[in-house]
Amino acid sequence: MSVHLTRIYTRTGDDGRTHLADLTRVPKTDPRVEAGGAVDELTAAVGVAVATPGDLPDGYAGWLRQVQNDLFDIGADVSRPGGGPAAGPAPDDGPRVDGSYVAWLEEICDRVNADLPALRSFVLPGGTPLSARLHVCRTVCRRAERRALAVPDVNPEVTRYLNRLSDLLFILARAAAEGAPEVLWQPGRRPGAA
Repeated sequence: MSVHLTRIYTRTGDDGRTHLADLTRVPKTDPRVEAGGAVDELTAAVGVAVATPGDLPDGYAGWLRQVQNDLFDIGADVSRPGGGPAAGPAPDDGPRVDGSYVAWLEEICDRVNADLPALRSFVLPGGTPLSARLHVCRTVCRRAERRALAVPDVNPEVTRYLNRLSDLLFILARAAAEGAPEVLWQPGRRPGAA
């Protein structure tokens, strides 16, 4: 499937409505549009993590660029009414996310997590600039997942992917903080408390 954009502005959304992939007109506040917008924001946040100066650990840039491509597939899937994975994409239908997307994320999660120390508490976001950016991506991903869950007929593989992606972003954020002390949540800790 190729996409051809000849003009960026169309004026068709000036009335607060937009087209879904099946050309249905809906308000821009429709849950399907909200989910697609959150996925778009996540794609941009991942782009910031990849593009910001600094060294990415081996594999990160390739993985994150693949995630961005997958997120465009997710957005296309969310934009089409009639949830559930299709047997295969039709030329005019676009991709349908399937279990292979989630399996790929799980493989990377397992690979990177195998080299990390066990967690003793929740991690406070930060560590290094890259780690902090990946934590921001993780929180945007959680929002995208919540928005996708509000779509009545969402493909369940979409929400599984977003759930697993937030896990991967957390794991990558921990790995990217290597060398910086991991700051853990200390429940109830207050200045001056014993």
